[in-house]
Amino acid sequence: MRGPDTTWYLAVSAILFAIGTLGVLLRRSPLIVLLSLEIMLNSGNLALITFARQGGNLDGQIFALAVMAVAASEVVVGLGLIVAMARRRLALDVDKLTTLRG
Repeated sequence: MRGPDTTWYLAVSAILFAIGTLGVLLRRSPLIVLLSLEIMLNSGNLALITFARQGGNLDGQIFALAVMAVAASEVVVGLGLIVAMARRRLALDVDKLTTLRG
């Protein structure tokens, strides 16, 4: 038994990517935007692993590991910025964050 077909994995990946895109476009909280970006990156990872499984090689899986490392560093930087903004009691609204101040 091989499991679901490649089409199902790609459909789930597309749905996750659409949910992440809606989260980035519609929400104003930086934390929700970061979580939506993570959903989008994970949907890309699912598509990469799906194509690697279909092709029978490990290239997509290795690239997915690299994307996971980039996603982890993005979360660290993003959460650091959110914590710094919360400590300064700045508004946590992405519409108001047009410029970075030192």
